Amino acid sequence: MENGIITSNKEKVKVKKPKHYKVVMHNDDFTTMEFVVDVLMTVFNKDLNESNKIMMDVHKIGKGIVGLYPFDIATTKVAIALGMAKEEGFPFNITIEEA
Repeated sequence: MENGIITSNKEKVKVKKPKHYKVVMHNDDFTTMEFVVDVLMTVFNKDLNESNKIMMDVHKIGKGIVGLYPFDIATTKVAIALGMAKEEGFPFNITIEEA
């Protein structure tokens, strides 16, 4: 405050969008297709058609990209999916990769 006048400096602050990460499901010979579709619908909020497409990519290609998410959301969703797999006794594998 100078001479009774309040001044302020307005600085432009650039807000960076958070870096996104790919969530990738990997094929195995034991996890059922039904379980994969269920995880995609309940954890990743995919509709039935998209869930089936991703599941078929996992089955035929060996992996399927679930989506792109900020790191904290990706890790949370992966942890939930792996917890569901553990409860069901499946060796289900899902990973996070830099996009």
